[in-house]
Amino acid sequence: MTRPSTFVPARTGLRKKPTSRGITDFLQSHDKMAALLPSITRMMTLQADCAGALPAMFDTCGVLQFESGQLVLSTPNAALASRLRQQLPKLQDALQQRGWQVNAIRLKVQVGRPRDNPPPVKQLRLPDPAVSALTQLETALENTPRNATLLAAIHALANRPRA
Repeated sequence: MTRPSTFVPARTGLRKKPTSRGITDFLQSHDKMAALLPSITRMMTLQADCAGALPAMFDTCGVLQFESGQLVLSTPNAALASRLRQQLPKLQDALQQRGWQVNAIRLKVQVGRPRDNPPPVKQLRLPDPAVSALTQLETALENTPRNATLLAAIHALANRPRA
C-alpha cells in the first residue's frame, strides 16, 4: 500500500506533546483529513455554545451529531438525560439566539468510562509508635554516602505533617 505524497507521520522522532497547531497542520496536509476540519470546528463551536447555555450539565454531555436541524446529544446516564430533557426548551432557545437552526433535540444515553475526576488520594496517618520507630532507625543508621537516600526517605516519613 502506497501513501500519498502529502502524508506526514504523526510522530517523527522524540517530540514534546503535540500542540493543537501541530495537529491542525497535520490534518490540513492530508487531503481526506482536511475535509473533516470544517465539521470538527462546527461541532466544537456547537459544543461550546451548549456548554455556555447549560454549563452545569454539559461538563459530562457531548454533541454527537447535528444534521438538518436535528441535534443529537450524548449523556452518560439516564438520570442526567432526564434532567437535561427538562432543560431542552431553554437549550434550544439559547442555541437559536446564537444562530443555530435547531428544530429538534434528541438524547442518547451512552454509558462509557466516567469523565469525573478520580477520587482524591487518601493520606494515611502513621501511628505514633511507627513515627518513633522511624526516628530510632534514622539515628541508628550510619551517615554514609551509601545510606544518604535511605536516611532522607526515613527522615521525610518521620517528619511529615500529621493531620
